[in-house]
Amino acid sequence: MYSLFRKIVSFIRDLYGSTDFIPLHEPRFIGKEKDYVSEVIDNTFVSSVGEKVVKFEQSISKYTGSLYAIAMVNGTSALHLALKLAGVSENDEVITQALTYVATVNAISYNRAIPIFLDVKWQTLSLDPDKVENFLSNNTYFKEENGKVYCYNKMTNRVIKACIPVHVFGHAAEVDKLVEICSKYNIVVVEDAAESLGTLYKGKHTGTFGLLGILSFNGNKIITTGNGGMILTSNKELAERARHLSTQAKLPYKWEYIHDEVGYNYRLSNLQAALGLAQMENLEFFIQRKRWLAQEYKKFFEQFEQIDFIVEPNESRSNYWLNAIVLPNLQIRDKFLSFTNELGVMTRAVWYPAHMLRMFKGLNVEDLKITEKIYQRVVNLPSSVILK
Repeated sequence: MYSLFRKIVSFIRDLYGSTDFIPLHEPRFIGKEKDYVSEVIDNTFVSSVGEKVVKFEQSISKYTGSLYAIAMVNGTSALHLALKLAGVSENDEVITQALTYVATVNAISYNRAIPIFLDVKWQTLSLDPDKVENFLSNNTYFKEENGKVYCYNKMTNRVIKACIPVHVFGHAAEVDKLVEICSKYNIVVVEDAAESLGTLYKGKHTGTFGLLGILSFNGNKIITTGNGGMILTSNKELAERARHLSTQAKLPYKWEYIHDEVGYNYRLSNLQAALGLAQMENLEFFIQRKRWLAQEYKKFFEQFEQIDFIVEPNESRSNYWLNAIVLPNLQIRDKFLSFTNELGVMTRAVWYPAHMLRMFKGLNVEDLKITEKIYQRVVNLPSSVILK
C-alpha cells in the first residue's frame, strides 16, 4: 500500500517539477494584475466605487451569459443575499446537499431558514434529481396564501422556498432536471457555482440555470480577487435589488445618507476587481491547463484497479477546479492523507458532511448513504495550474 502511495507522490512531484511543498491549489498571476492594481492605487478609487468593478461585472456577465452580474465581497455573502432575493426568510426550508463547504448551509442559516439535506449522485457529486423528486412527491403538499401557492413540508408544516444544488469541485450538477422538478413545486433554484467558473453543462454556464446563481473568487479558486463573489441573474428587478441591498440600501442622493431598509456592506472593492479583471483575461488558458492536468491524472490512475479518478459528468465541460480520487475505504483514505501530507504533497479529505456537524444535527435528513461514502473515500489532489 505504501509503495503505491510513494508512486503517487512521485508522479505528482514530477508533474509539478518540484521537490518542495506542493499546495492543494494556489493562484497564478501571469497577466496584467500588477498593472491594473497600480492603476486603481494611482487614481485612489480603491473602495467599492470604480470602473474596475463595472468592467469586472461586465466581463463575468459576458463570459457566463448571465444578463446581470453583481460583485460581492465573497461567495458566502453572495449566497446569503441570493437566498434573500429568492424570498427565503425565517422558518422557511431550503433543500440542499450535505456534501458541500459549510458556507452553503451557513448562508441558509443567515436567513434564519432551515436546510433539508438530500443525497447526491456519484456521477456528479451534486443533488440527485431522483432523490429530490421522490422527497417532494412523498413529503409535501400545496397551500395558497395571499394569492400565492406554496409547497409545504408535511413533516414540519414549513414552506420549502428554495433548492441549492452545488457544483462540487467544478463538476456540473444535473441542474436542468432540478430546475424542472422544483418549478412544479414553486421552489426557486439558487445555484452554488462557487467552484465552477468556466464549467459548462449542455453548453450553458453553471450558475445561469436557476433564478439566481453565485460564484466565488477566493484565493483558492480558478481565478481570484483575493476574496470576492458574484451574484448571477437574468432578472433585472432582482439584479437592481441586489445592488441596492449590497450597498447598505442607500438611496441615490448626492450628499444625503438616506437608507430605506436594512442593507449589507457586501460590495467588492475596486482594488479587488482590478485583480479579477486581469485574472479573467487568462481564464480560458487556466481551464485548458487544468483540463490537461486532469487528463494526466486520469491516465496515471488507470493502472490501479483500487483507485478511481473522478471525471467530468456527461454533457459537461468541467473546469476541474479540484481533482479527486476514490480510495477503497476510510482507513486507506486516512493513511493516504497522512502519508502524502507528511511528505509535503498536500491532499485533503472531502468536507465533513454538513448533517454531521454539531450545529446542523437533528435537522431534516433523508438517506445520505452516497454522501457518507464519498466523505469516507474521496480525497483531493494538488490542482494548481501548471504553467510549463
